[in-house]
Amino acid sequence: MIQATTAVLGVGNILENDDGIAVYAAAYLDANYRFEPSVRIINGGVEGINLLDVFIEHERVLILDAIDIDDDAGSIYHIPASELTGYGLGNGGAHEVGVIQCLDMLELMGRPQPESSVLGIVPERVEVRIGLSPSLTAAFERYVESALKILQTAGIDVQRREPASSLAEVIEAFQASGVS
Repeated sequence: MIQATTAVLGVGNILENDDGIAVYAAAYLDANYRFEPSVRIINGGVEGINLLDVFIEHERVLILDAIDIDDDAGSIYHIPASELTGYGLGNGGAHEVGVIQCLDMLELMGRPQPESSVLGIVPERVEVRIGLSPSLTAAFERYVESALKILQTAGIDVQRREPASSLAEVIEAFQASGVS
């Protein structure tokens, strides 16, 4: 197996409606695309600080997440890791705190930080419900396209797999597996 130097890390809780969009997006990317050089797609769920190895093992990490910013639902932000504080990160859930702590831990350990950024999307609803709100369902393709453009800008070739899985199929797979 070829060692991936780039990881796409989807964090969030699929049991809390729009908070799960990044987990769905990561699964969607994994199901529908091939990357050269290889990209490791990771469902980080709500693992938080337990994701430290992701940041140690990769040169580049694209973090996908729902972010709490005062803007319209479906608005997309690409934020460099060096600017993670102050964008509604770290106050919405344990996974967000954990991602920031992972970056802080690397610094405390004297280890180099990977080139990291967050591709965040503003949720419409964060409530106990599986699936996405109408606003985030409508913005999903644009969110995925934004992630693909970031990867392509980093020199990664993106190839679409056929047949493609739909967002509905990805969500149904999570529901059937009971994975959160």
